[in-house]
Order: sequence, then C-alpha cells, then structure tokens
Amino acid sequence: MSTTSTAPGAHPGTARDSGALRTYGGWRRARGIGLFGLGAAATVVVMVAILVPLVALGISVRSGLLLCLPSAAVIAVTCARVDGTPVLHVALRRVQWTWASWRGYTSLRAGVLVEHPCAWQLPGALAPTRLLSSEDGRGGRFGLVHDTRTGFLTATLHCAATSTWLVDGADADAWVSNWHSWLASRGFDPMVQWVAVTVDTAPEPGSTLARNVAERLDDAAPADVRELMHELVAASPAASADVETRVSITFDPARAGTPLTDLADAAAEVSRSLAGMEAALAECGVTVLGRARAEDVAGAVRVAFDPASRGDVESALSRAATGESLTWEAAGPVAAEEAWDHYRHDSGVSVSWAWHEAPRQQVTSNVLVRLMSPSRYPKRVTMLYRPMSAGAAARLLEDQVNAAAFREAYRRTQGRDATARDQADHERAVTAAREEALGAGVVLMSLYATITVLDPADLPAAVADLESRADQSKVRVRRLYGSQAVGFATTLPAGIYPPHVAGRALR
Repeated sequence: MSTTSTAPGAHPGTARDSGALRTYGGWRRARGIGLFGLGAAATVVVMVAILVPLVALGISVRSGLLLCLPSAAVIAVTCARVDGTPVLHVALRRVQWTWASWRGYTSLRAGVLVEHPCAWQLPGALAPTRLLSSEDGRGGRFGLVHDTRTGFLTATLHCAATSTWLVDGADADAWVSNWHSWLASRGFDPMVQWVAVTVDTAPEPGSTLARNVAERLDDAAPADVRELMHELVAASPAASADVETRVSITFDPARAGTPLTDLADAAAEVSRSLAGMEAALAECGVTVLGRARAEDVAGAVRVAFDPASRGDVESALSRAATGESLTWEAAGPVAAEEAWDHYRHDSGVSVSWAWHEAPRQQVTSNVLVRLMSPSRYPKRVTMLYRPMSAGAAARLLEDQVNAAAFREAYRRTQGRDATARDQADHERAVTAAREEALGAGVVLMSLYATITVLDPADLPAAVADLESRADQSKVRVRRLYGSQAVGFATTLPAGIYPPHVAGRALR
C-alpha cells in the first residue's frame, strides 16, 4: 500500500455482516489514468516513443528505422517492473543512494567534543527537528517535536488498547466504527496533517519489575522470602514483554483559523486541539493514559537507537529529576550507518518495511494482531493516516472513478476482456465514491514496520519472523531498500511522513 515516495489512496474499511462474524474491507490503491498498468507520465512516455518512429517513417524510412531501436528500449525500460515497481524507480533509488553514500550522507560519527553549529543533531530526516516542552493547561507539561523546516508540531499520546478478544463482537464493531469517525473528523481540522499509531514491543529487560519489587520489599522480611522474590524477578523477564501504544498527531500551525504569532501560541493551540481528541479516543477502544512528556519522547527515540539502554532509560524516566536530563540532543546515536538493506545504530541493527499491498479479501478486526504482538526482538509497527477534507476527498474519488472508466473504455475499444482484478478495482472505486457521497471519510493509509536486533547474527531470523507475521496478517510488505533510515525514523514519535520527506528533498 505504500512506497517511500508516495502514499496510496484508500477509503475507510467497509463493514459487512457475514453471519455472526463481522468483516471489513474496501482498501484500494490509487490509480491514475494510464495504459498497460502505467501511470499518466509513463503512458505519455510510451505514446511518444511509439509516435516518434511513425512520424519519422513518413519523412524518411531510414530515419524511422534508426529510431525504432531506441524507442523500443525506452518502452521496455518504462514498462518493465521489478516486483511491481518500475525499473526506472529502482534504478533512480539506487543512484540516489549511491550518491548519498559517496558523499557520506549515510554515515554518522559523533565525538565527545564537537565544535560545529550542527553538532548533536539527530541523523537523516530527524535532523531539522527539535524537542519542546509545553504546558498542557492542566498543571502539567507535554512534549512537542518541532520541525524547524516546515513549522509542524507533533504531539504524542500514551494509550492502552483493549483487546477485542475480551469483548463482544458488537463492542468491537463499535470501536472500529468510532475509530473511522475519529479519523474522518480529522479531515475537518485544517491543522491536522497526519496521524501515526505505533505499537512498540520489546522483551522486558527486567529493570521495571526489579525496581518495583525492590521499592516494595520490606527489609524486615525473612531472608528466604527475599531470596525467593529475587529469583522470581530474575526469571520473569524471559516470559514478559514491554508493550507501548502511541498515537502521534502532527499539526501545521500555519493552517490555524486565526494567525498564530509565535511558537508559544502555536503550542497553546495544539494543546487545545488535543483536549477534544483525547476525549473522542476513549470511544475507540483505547484508554488515553496521558500526553507524552518531552523526556518520554526523547527516551523512546534513545531506546530505538540504543536498544541495550532500555533498562537504564526506563529507570531514568521513573525518577523525575533524572528524567529531565533526557534531552533531544542525547537521544540520537553516537554512530549510525545506513546500508542498502539495513540500518546499523549504536547497539542495534534494524530493518524496515513498508506496506506494499493491503488485504485483498474481507478481514476481521483482529487481522493485524499477529503483526503487532510481541516477538523475541524489539519491534515497532506504525500505521500512518492522512485524513482528507471533504472537498479533496470528493475530487480524489471522482478522479479515481473517471480513471477506472477510462481504462474500461480503452479495453472495450481494443476488444479485450476485463480481468477479475480490473473488475474488482472498478467496483471498489465506485463503492468508495458512493460511500463518500453518503458522508464517509477518506484517509490515505500506509504501514511501516521496523525490527531491531542486538546481535547482527540474529538479523536473518528477525527478518523471517516479521515477514511471516505480515503474511499471517494478510498484508504484503516490501523491504525499504535504500531508504532504511527514513523507515526507521517513521516509526518514532517524531512526526516523520515519508511522502512529505521525499517531496521536501526534491525541492
């Protein structure tokens, strides 16, 4: 469903009753007006490559024949695909990554003492970000990641999700419906750019349990009891896991209803917007535990870059005085190296994937449970949603219906029968437009997943584990070759949206 440069279009899942089992579907990849499965630009290139030799033949037979070979090569390169991706895109990505590697943009080496205006910046797409701490209007403070290049502000909510296996089917269906309504409502808020839901899982390092037990263990307790508790603490981490659910919302203060003069006003406006969103999330099957503090956000980024420090970071965050020392500058890695198919950083090696294709069939509300459940390795799975306004959604779906009708008309003129996939795609486009006309929202969806290992020898097993979980969840994922650093940053609570980063890089 997603690549590193574009985001697909998909209308919200449609619920259908299959007896007692509730299923959902309706995801669709956006397709433009193009022939042979190509986009509009690629179609123009192919048509020009066909017409040029024909025109040249009318002028000179020799010139027309000479142009046939290069035109055929252009058509072949334009139409050829590698695992569904045009060869030109693959070649361009390889050239861009090679150039970046040659210039040293894929490596980071931090020093103990660095005199440089850009010292201690986070690597890659995180470089223009900084962390702010703002008042929430209720006597507390929360963290905001500020993108200095765009002015965007990202706030993160700590949430606790309720398992749908523990409730009736009607309750689970209501949660899904309310979640769709919550996302659709974001399309009416011009400040909201996108929403990222991240499920962060990792084996429990034991520090949390050990700390809690140590604080409650009475010194006057019998020695054998204290020894038993220590043994239980030592054995428990092997059978437990850390699970954290985060909802990160990215705002554009420049699109607020009233002009915001400075950053303080923008932060206050974001805080007011979050208040209503937090209340509405309670109806979506999650409990909002609170807004993430600045040190919480820095701690999450630090643990991602240095997974071996998870226990130390959790201990630091549990103590308010020490937690304040977790700054944005200290959250980055000491060293990082991006390779074509993995990302090495401090004590870990990570691999990232993007959602390539959504489930083709109707699925239940538990379809992604296997992908997001804890495994032997630290793992982050992020669902990215970009809500669209009613006007933009209507225009997008109208274009999709017109493109599907154009392809169908072209097939009829060629005397070719429509394939089952073409028919299904046309039906989904019409259904999406009909549902939007009745009031449904439209959201651009994508999924990104990152798995991390401490020992590089475990990387093949970790890769196989995540890809197997994706298959069991009925989704196809594609490894982000040449874009591992961006995929890694996308799963962090920093407001990174790959299509936006790619567009920014081209400007």
